[in-house]
Amino acid sequence: MNYNVRGENIEVTPAIREYVEKKIAKLERYFTETPNANVHVNLKLYNDKRSKVEVTIPMANLVLRAEEVHDDMYAAIDLITDKLERQIRKHKTKVNRKFREKGNLNELFASPVENQGGGVAVEEDETDLELVRQKSFDLKPMDSEEAILQMNLLGHSFYVFTNAETNRTNVVYKRKDGRYGLIEAQ
Repeated sequence: MNYNVRGENIEVTPAIREYVEKKIAKLERYFTETPNANVHVNLKLYNDKRSKVEVTIPMANLVLRAEEVHDDMYAAIDLITDKLERQIRKHKTKVNRKFREKGNLNELFASPVENQGGGVAVEEDETDLELVRQKSFDLKPMDSEEAILQMNLLGHSFYVFTNAETNRTNVVYKRKDGRYGLIEAQ
């Protein structure tokens, strides 16, 4: 893995860089071979001394991404690693289930038990991925402002709509910082 560690309002010291690389490298045990991936790490230090850590690892069939805000930069890095590990396990469980249904085996991921020296592997509970409800609805053409209003009226954290200008499916969502985001289908 190639690491790109950037800092905003903080100098990325060799100690911080080494800690990030050491923690994220532990994720390699989930792969049969080390993925040729670029690891993008963004470290921010806010005026109130809180730290924000963002990690993005784009791979061929999976994008791992997590962010964490914490008073302690090193604790945030630990929490990020845990989040990324859960994402890998969830993806592995989902992929393995699909391959089992087709009668094939998944060669992308290694078993965590094999690579942990006999440690106990924690598998994701399959009910985490269970589809419990399905809805169908007509997408009304509107602009993003109207979609945000509709989302807030419904009390949801996201809203799917047809963009009246482009006639494409879009999603507006409420961000953790209280602002809004827009996802445009291509």
